[in-house]
Amino acid sequence: MTSRYGATRAEIAALLEEWREPHYRADQVWDGLYRQRAALDELTALPRALRSRLSAALPLAWGTRGTGTARDDLTTKWLWEATGDGAQVETVLMRYPDRATVCVSSQAGCAMGCTFCATGQAGFGRHLGAGEIVEQVLRAAHASPQPVTHVVYMGMGEPLANYDPVWESVERLHADVGISARRLTLSTVGVVPGMRRLATEALPVTLAVSLHAADTELRSMLVPLEHRYPIDDVLDAAAEVAEARGRRVTFEYAGIAGVNDGRPHAEALGRLLAAWPGRGGAHVNLIPLNPTGGFAGEASSPQALAAFARRLRAHGTTVTIRRNRGGDIDAACGQLRDRPSAGLATGSGTMEA
Repeated sequence: MTSRYGATRAEIAALLEEWREPHYRADQVWDGLYRQRAALDELTALPRALRSRLSAALPLAWGTRGTGTARDDLTTKWLWEATGDGAQVETVLMRYPDRATVCVSSQAGCAMGCTFCATGQAGFGRHLGAGEIVEQVLRAAHASPQPVTHVVYMGMGEPLANYDPVWESVERLHADVGISARRLTLSTVGVVPGMRRLATEALPVTLAVSLHAADTELRSMLVPLEHRYPIDDVLDAAAEVAEARGRRVTFEYAGIAGVNDGRPHAEALGRLLAAWPGRGGAHVNLIPLNPTGGFAGEASSPQALAAFARRLRAHGTTVTIRRNRGGDIDAACGQLRDRPSAGLATGSGTMEA
């Protein structure tokens, strides 16, 4: 059975034609679900009986296992369970005064094994389909008073290891939902073939590359994929994307106290990125490590991150120190996992957010 957000426009039109509904009904359904970003039951232009019939014929892909809102009252996390096979993923909504960002998962679990990441510690379950990814965005949008303007593929999973469904979801979010390609960010720990493939795509999405260290020895301890795709190859592929898209690439760096946040680490990263040939130069997002149960490291202090940033800027690299959100409900970077966690009220069902 096709899920609600997995169905194509043609499939919805064919279903309504089979039910002998007027041709314009397909436009009403599609426009309501995607352009209006409304839940099916809110599409009051459709008769209630038709909404009920569509709900049964096109069920949601995700049932709600748990949901929670952080103390800031602006960050919400959902734990979803697939209605088909029970796979579980998490999605995060981050609201701002005039907009909202959704952090989506692209896989149930992750095979990359990054040592400090809760998802990597849990292992890999399965890939998600394009409709399952799109549904995460729209279900979160239903709960947001602010319009969802940005989507970041920084939740559970490695997006470029699930390339075709991920790219299909990118195209659908752009064409059907109307989100600018420049506001869609794909994050990778360095899947080089996927990065090079991304350089050939037409949509100018943003690429974020997780580095976390400037040398092979340290990076391989934190990001095991370094053994397969060394940092030099990762940077070469990132440069291809920057040149092809004319967009600056962001490099993510989790600050771990006493591990990768010292002066030698900053100087090595500064020299490495100063020589990087990508268009627009390098931009580094410094992120204090978020705690996870399977990693003993601690976050770099604000003072250490500030000193690290100063040294990078001295090499000509632009730097942002990210303020983490949602840590009290395990919704911050690296904390997503496939089971109920801090601050989540658990339950079950397929009710729309």
